[in-house]
Amino acid sequence: MRPINAWLPRSLFARLLLVMLTGISLAQLSTSLIWAGQVRSDSQARITENAQYMAVSLAATIRYFQALPDNVRPIVIEQQREVGGSRLFISVNQARLPVEPEVNDPLRMPLLDAIQVQLRAEIDQPVQLALAMPGSVRLYDERIPIAEIPVRWIRQSLVLEPDPAPIVVAQVPLDNGHWLYLATLMPDPYILDRDRGLAPERWWSLGATLVVVGVLCFVFVRWQTRPLRRLAEAADAFGRGVEEPPVSASGMRELDATADAFEAMKLRIQRYLDDRERLFAAISHDLRTPITRLRLQAELIDDEPLRLSLDEDLEELEMMVKGALQTVRDTDIHEDPRPVDLGALLLKIAGERRVAAQAVSVTVSDSVDYVGKPLALKRGLANLIDNAIQYGDRAEVSLAVVGDSVEIRIRDHGPGLPDDDLVKLFKPYSRLDHGRARNAGGMGLGLGIAQSIVHAHGGDLLLANHSGGGLSVRVRLPLIYAVRRL
Repeated sequence: MRPINAWLPRSLFARLLLVMLTGISLAQLSTSLIWAGQVRSDSQARITENAQYMAVSLAATIRYFQALPDNVRPIVIEQQREVGGSRLFISVNQARLPVEPEVNDPLRMPLLDAIQVQLRAEIDQPVQLALAMPGSVRLYDERIPIAEIPVRWIRQSLVLEPDPAPIVVAQVPLDNGHWLYLATLMPDPYILDRDRGLAPERWWSLGATLVVVGVLCFVFVRWQTRPLRRLAEAADAFGRGVEEPPVSASGMRELDATADAFEAMKLRIQRYLDDRERLFAAISHDLRTPITRLRLQAELIDDEPLRLSLDEDLEELEMMVKGALQTVRDTDIHEDPRPVDLGALLLKIAGERRVAAQAVSVTVSDSVDYVGKPLALKRGLANLIDNAIQYGDRAEVSLAVVGDSVEIRIRDHGPGLPDDDLVKLFKPYSRLDHGRARNAGGMGLGLGIAQSIVHAHGGDLLLANHSGGGLSVRVRLPLIYAVRRL
């Protein structure tokens, strides 16, 4: 099973926004469900009350008309229509009229069942019940739509406009084979509409609320996380040696404390680096005087083997001092970062080597401007290309964008190296037998200097044996500091 972090977005901004919107959505949904449940409960109670009232009224009317003689019923119905004061529309039909389509509502059957139960308690006779909208009801043996009935006949019993209300239709067989037809409104005509707790209008309201709150959450979270993004950018810039202004105050106590701690740490690290550079350069420079003095004193020694041994030791010591000074100069070049056309830089280095009759080929697949220190980048890449030429006869260089990195590959055609020796090459003064044989005057600092320069630009330097022979060097620089040119 995948951990929950695998399903969450990577940024703090997206996570906070997701949590807030999810919480708001769940709160809105649960509130709506509780409200809908309460509305349904109230509707059930009102339906029971409506059913009892309607059943009593229908039962009394049915008993009254059943007791009338057949020839008197039409007279009573005609008087009732002319007066127009009854809540029941009444007619007598030769057969039971079908009522289709009925209202399709979850509360239709509970309402009709409640009326039916109450009618059984009032009269000992089956009653056919239906619930329909006025537009689907036809009267007088299905010949006349209810909309064509004179308004004075139905103004007290039915609602046709502007918002038609459902009609309860009851039909009871009479002794002479005819059917008594009664149509009426419920005491609360729009009770079914009030039961729509999660009606479309409610969903639209929830959606509008979620959009408004979501926009406010988006603005708020973005506002709160912006100082963290600025702090991350400042830390990255400091790691690459780019001068950035101090992180400004955000107004939040915790973030301001973090920013102050970062600025204090940056100041301490910079002081330490400056002190180390000055101390290292001073020691390396001051060592030259005693080395020169010892060399002069060694010339006065008459013992030839001893003098040669001392000269060899002093030569090695002087080489180490020169290497230390070179390392400081090459890895700490004080220059401002700016966009560098890496393709043009590689072609320039290759052109300089070709003047000296050295074999270098360059393939540029993507034109990329990388924000970095131009001289430092040139020195680091030149060291790698020179190593490939020196120890592998010729260099094949390629530049391309691979995934989220700018990748520079430098391949030579030398004998390659054992895997255990690949890591050793980055150590200062580390040289292998093959390197000593090809370049006796080297000091073993080129790869270490190149690695320090690449790391200072936020990248990685990787070594591997090529499948076709020779050594392959990969320089990977983050694409976020590069601009691809069309």
